Amino acid sequence: MTTTITASMRETALATLDEALDTDPRLAVVLADISAAQLDAAAARHPDRVINLGIREQLLVSVAGGLALAGMRPVAHTFASFLVERPFEQIKLDLGHQGAGAVLMSSGASYDMPTAGRTHQSPGDVALLDTLPGWTVHVPGHPAEARELLLDSLPGSDPVYLRLSEASNADARVGAGIHRVRRGGRGVVLAVGPMLDRTLAATEGLDVTVLYAATVRPFDARGLREAVDATGVADVVLVEPYLAGTSAQHVAVALEDVPHRVRSLGMRRDAEVRVYGSMADHDRAHDVDEAGIARSVAEFLR
Repeated sequence: MTTTITASMRETALATLDEALDTDPRLAVVLADISAAQLDAAAARHPDRVINLGIREQLLVSVAGGLALAGMRPVAHTFASFLVERPFEQIKLDLGHQGAGAVLMSSGASYDMPTAGRTHQSPGDVALLDTLPGWTVHVPGHPAEARELLLDSLPGSDPVYLRLSEASNADARVGAGIHRVRRGGRGVVLAVGPMLDRTLAATEGLDVTVLYAATVRPFDARGLREAVDATGVADVVLVEPYLAGTSAQHVAVALEDVPHRVRSLGMRRDAEVRVYGSMADHDRAHDVDEAGIARSVAEFLR
């Protein structure tokens, strides 16, 4: 599906919230300064439901929990490192333990702001949320997907994490579950969110099935298993835009009754990348640029 949205995921999601505030009286948006200016107009129209707490990220999550317990549907938004890592105790207790569902909408991904340094990097956010039960995790690869997944999340009451990034694929692929993008016979490569386009380019000419997922929790075990069965080879390469191996356990469960191999590509676990540079520099350092993915897939299949 080709979509002509030119705004970033973050801009698209904020515009979507601006619209939804006019039609959904349950919706409340909780901010910690980040993106507050983009929602100034919405705050003027709904001053009781657009709440900027300043740079108080633990309070951000606690207030979201309180709003959920009061019957509201809160969306808490800031950078990923400040939304998941810094207030993790509040996520565990004020949301999870209290059974309070909220939408956590992050931006910044693993290293979208490399010049801001390690404080603004969060490659372990999804792995950290994996330690808590019941979370739905969306990792859109296109602004149109970010809009659809956000709108799908607003009516419910379950805990949802929407991980937005500056990196984007050229086209949107909307709809639930795993999508098969290319068919092959020597193995399966599963690309998550914004990793799809580079994965397609890296595997061009290789006889592999390429799958795509924008929703990673719950993990579509059935979709993966069907692709492996159709391919006839239980060799799987995961290409994820966060900590390498984050979904490896879910692949193992999906294929627990068949011998299989898994290669996990993502942010490095063996060392911290202590450079500033650009997003492209970090992609190369983690071997998740096109050349790195191509090299890893070829070595794994060989």
